[in-house]
Formats: sequence, structure tokens, C-alpha cells
Amino acid sequence: MHVFSYSTMINKSTLTFLKKLKKNNHRDWFHANRESYAVASADFRAFIALLLVEFTKMNPKLEGLPLKDLVFRINRDVRFSANKAPYKTNFGAYLAQGGKKAGRAGFYIQVEPGNSFIAGGCWMPPAPQLKSIRQEIDYNLDDFNSILGGKSFKKQFGELSDCRLKTNPKGYDKSNPAINHLRQTSFIVEQVLEDDDLLAPSLTKQCVSAYQAMLPFLEFLNRSDD
Repeated sequence: MHVFSYSTMINKSTLTFLKKLKKNNHRDWFHANRESYAVASADFRAFIALLLVEFTKMNPKLEGLPLKDLVFRINRDVRFSANKAPYKTNFGAYLAQGGKKAGRAGFYIQVEPGNSFIAGGCWMPPAPQLKSIRQEIDYNLDDFNSILGGKSFKKQFGELSDCRLKTNPKGYDKSNPAINHLRQTSFIVEQVLEDDDLLAPSLTKQCVSAYQAMLPFLEFLNRSDD
């Protein structure tokens, strides 16, 4: 039986690999450095394995999720992109009930030198899901405002990311007290991670604290799917 190892932070060699990949984003270099990629990938996966253990203590719905359903592949889909670089220059993972393809609100972490962050919520949900979230906010505005105004939530994230329509969504009048929330096309909170944060033993604690603060927000967004 395979036993996962855990890591409380990201190894400096992982950031070094990603920096080199950014400068050498082509298949020949990547294949010549597969061993370095394997070490860096294992380091990131070990950290995600630890987060999964800690997050599951707060949200049992995450229990039993395999890492392959949480961690994104490093290969880019270049079929419809002008950028034909074959590899992402970051490691990313999405922790949500059902995994990264389930379409539910969850926790995202990106590790990329100079561009790392954690985020939570729903990014550009499809029309039926967006409609359900808006309805939930419209019906339960006090609950939603209470979550957004919570002391820990405000300290960790401040405000929702501004991803709003310039006009009112169909079916909602401008006099609706929830109209600013209802104009949102994404429901996302973010927190920047500096490179020094990634290399610190406190990284796990920082992520756990952020997840604890955002969990009521995620649960609210997922109500329509429960």
C-alpha cells in the first residue's frame, strides 16, 4: 500500500524548477528535465495531500478524494490558444467536493514564482448555476451579507473580486437590495502568496486559516447543488 508523505511548505527547488521552465517552455527541455519535474510535482502533491487532510477535518465532504482529482496537469491545452507554449508555469490544485471537475465552489491554490495565490468560490459558473446562486442570494441576502461581513472573512480577503455586469441581470430590478451581488458573474475571494510565504513552515497554517474563513462562503454558494 502506497503511503503519502506530507509537506508543510513548498520546497525552494520546486520554485527553481518553475522559474527554469518559464525560461525554457518547450518539450525538448522538459523531457531532458523530467526528473526535476517529478521531484517538484511530488513536492506540490505532498503539500496538497496535507491540505486535504486538514481541510477534511473542517469539511468531511472532501474525505476520500484522490489527489488526481484535485491537482491540475502541467500540460496546457493549446488547441484554441494563440500561446502555443506546451506547459503551464505553475502548479495548481482545486479542493472541492467531487474534485476539480465537479463544478462546485471550492478552494484553489496556485504556486508560481512571483504569481502565487489562494482563492475560493465559483469562477464564471455556467448559466444554470449562476442563476441558482443569484436566486440564493436574492432569497437569503442577510445570510450572504453576514458571511461577507464576518470579521475573519474580511481580515483574510477583504471584498469579493469585482467581476460584475454593467447592467442588471435579467429578472432583477435596480432597486433590489442585493443588486450589486446579483451583478457578479464570478464569486471569488483571493489572497496573495509571496514566495517567502511558500517557503515558510507556516504555509499550511496560512492555508488552513484561509479555508476556515471562506468555508461558510463556499457552503452558501453550493447550497443550490446540495
